[in-house]
Amino acid sequence: MSEETNVIRLHEKDNVVTALCDLAPGVPLKLDEIGVVTRELIPFGYKVAIQSIAPGAYVMKYGVAIGVALRPISPGEVVHTHNLKSLAERYE
Repeated sequence: MSEETNVIRLHEKDNVVTALCDLAPGVPLKLDEIGVVTRELIPFGYKVAIQSIAPGAYVMKYGVAIGVALRPISPGEVVHTHNLKSLAERYE
């Protein structure tokens, strides 16, 4: 992993990125000048918002909706089961 890269964005439509390592609070996300700083610990492999996501709005990863925000999610905040309702259950 390059020292300059700490997250990966899988599709241009995504409003979350995936952490490529553990990220402490206050760490700038190094991706295309997005200007987002982590607000909390982001564990390796977790999603982090790169823009504000309103309650009820889709969380986008891989260019598709993977879930719906349960509450406001700020840029730099971890996105996980506490603030995301997965859409996967629709397909079970």
